[in-house]
Amino acid sequence: MTRRPLRRSAAGAIVAVLAAVVLAADQFVKHLTITYLPYGKAVPVLGDFLQLFYVRNPGAAFSIGSGATWIFTTALAIVAVVIVWKAFGLRSRLWAVVLGCLLGGVLGNLTDRVFRDPGFPVGEVVDMISMPWMMPAIFNVADIFIVTGMISVALLVLFGLRFDGTRERDHEAAEKAAAENRDAEKGATEGAAPEASPSSES
Repeated sequence: MTRRPLRRSAAGAIVAVLAAVVLAADQFVKHLTITYLPYGKAVPVLGDFLQLFYVRNPGAAFSIGSGATWIFTTALAIVAVVIVWKAFGLRSRLWAVVLGCLLGGVLGNLTDRVFRDPGFPVGEVVDMISMPWMMPAIFNVADIFIVTGMISVALLVLFGLRFDGTRERDHEAAEKAAAENRDAEKGATEGAAPEASPSSES
């Protein structure tokens, strides 16, 4: 049984609520990090598998572009605006969940860029999660939702799920059926013999 598409207002509400939850969780963890963790010192949680490591990142991943922080602030703002714009036309539950989580992650790091030292628009992002066995980068809750959100977006596009809740294959099947109907009607029209007119006798 196929689920009916969401109303646009319901999809928008899902996006807004999830974004607010992710943003709140990200900022709460960052508050705890600043309050309780020593700066620049690893705190093992599960040995080398998982550590807490409080740092401030002025750049992107791996501190790339630390001298052009305003560019990342602008990029985050643009992404947030695009997601909000797309949310107005959503009718898909999955798209609403994915975009809500992605928006929350984007807003989490954008909040740091805007409000944290050294100030707008070059604020430093608070990072605290380290997994040395997997990658040298230190990340935060917002980063987790951004990465998983982007992967989810790619998967939804790959599987052909549209913003309106329909699937690409359904549209292709409908278009194919319509084309076959048109061809059948055209063939029936061309193949029908013209009605013979009665002949007059002289």
